[in-house]
Amino acid sequence: MKLNLSVRKIAEITGAELISSAPDTVVTSFVTDSRVVAPGDAFIALKGQKHDARKFIPDVLSKGAAVILAEKGFEVPQKANASFLLVEDSLKALQALAKYHRLNSTLKVAAITGSNGKSTTKQMLRAICETAGETAANMGNFNNQFGVPFSLLEIQPKHKYGIFELGASHPGDILETASLAVPDVAVITNVGPSHLEFFHDLETIYKTKTEITQCLNFGGTLVYNADDEYLSRLKTEFKGKSLSFGFHPGADLQILDTEKFSFTYKGEAYVLDLNLARHDKLNAAAAAAAAIALGLYMDNVKKGLLSFTPMPMRMEHLHKNGVEFILDCYNANPASMKNALEILGHASAEPRVAVLGDMKELGETSKEYHRLVAREVLDNHINYCFLAGPEMKYAYEKLQTAPGVKVFYAQAPQGWTGELKKVLSKGGTCLVKASRSMNFENILKEI
Repeated sequence: MKLNLSVRKIAEITGAELISSAPDTVVTSFVTDSRVVAPGDAFIALKGQKHDARKFIPDVLSKGAAVILAEKGFEVPQKANASFLLVEDSLKALQALAKYHRLNSTLKVAAITGSNGKSTTKQMLRAICETAGETAANMGNFNNQFGVPFSLLEIQPKHKYGIFELGASHPGDILETASLAVPDVAVITNVGPSHLEFFHDLETIYKTKTEITQCLNFGGTLVYNADDEYLSRLKTEFKGKSLSFGFHPGADLQILDTEKFSFTYKGEAYVLDLNLARHDKLNAAAAAAAAIALGLYMDNVKKGLLSFTPMPMRMEHLHKNGVEFILDCYNANPASMKNALEILGHASAEPRVAVLGDMKELGETSKEYHRLVAREVLDNHINYCFLAGPEMKYAYEKLQTAPGVKVFYAQAPQGWTGELKKVLSKGGTCLVKASRSMNFENILKEI
């Protein structure tokens, strides 16, 4: 993280108590990993529920750290050649620095939230923006209350655009992170059953996702999915500038039901040489609408989407030993599981094989949603189904006597990888999908 702030200014931004003999010392590099501290760095000692970086303070001082920002409650060394910034909450201090940095940058920011498609939409929009200028974006799953401020602090003067994904596991999460990003464009992809262990119902998810509207920059634009049952309410509920997308005839950017990705906007039709599944057409439309809201041109939209490369383990297509694998192991919830099984159902190469693991964080609704997986397997004419995990046993109970599909179940994939090898020995199409913690990408190594 590269900034250019005096110790005194950092204390002002974070509300810290300053212990320093040189308050006008300028800090250019902030570090949160004690292993990479270099002489002159500022070390932010983050404290969480299971982690307290204050224990590394003696180590970073020995490495030449010039500034230590940490929560109160530790003994400040009397003879240390460093400045100390003592705060009540290290995360809030980090977030305050991030918000200050974002508001003192000139780039335009788009923030993206939703139950599904956030990362793909982010990457698509990033590809579009990069055709017009340097673009910052959060990497991987840096989309929570820790990851978003880290990502914002990576903004540099060269950046013209910033594209940031915002995730949520609890009510209030989007309000917390969107208030740091202060987006010029806020994108909501959809509202679906994810993290229901904490949200309990879809109405709460809707209220959480739409927290982003409270954080729009002055004159900002909301981009939302007109096809979504909940988000369609924003047409009347949101009073600011908005731009909708979707297959719905009333969408501002309307996707056309054609083989190639095509849409209409302001009476003009646009066709791109892209073959996308239905859910990715929605992601592409969200990215296109957000780009328009950021002030980019349709040429940028076309060039960016045509250059887009999907992220690893996000509906990633791999050809191995005559088998078309669809690897989607980054995350799983009922909506994304349904989309993935529909794509497998349209695959031409048989047998169609579904290798499925648990969908996590569904709380009391888990049994119901895992049973619905069985319905999707049958509706999409899957030939073989391999299930693993304590929750997928509910899908197995529904499938084991169903006609048309041969099903295998075990607590862990090792219980049926031998059978999976046999089934795939003559080719076919194989979907591998589960929540991230199931580590289903390792199945490809085993078979």
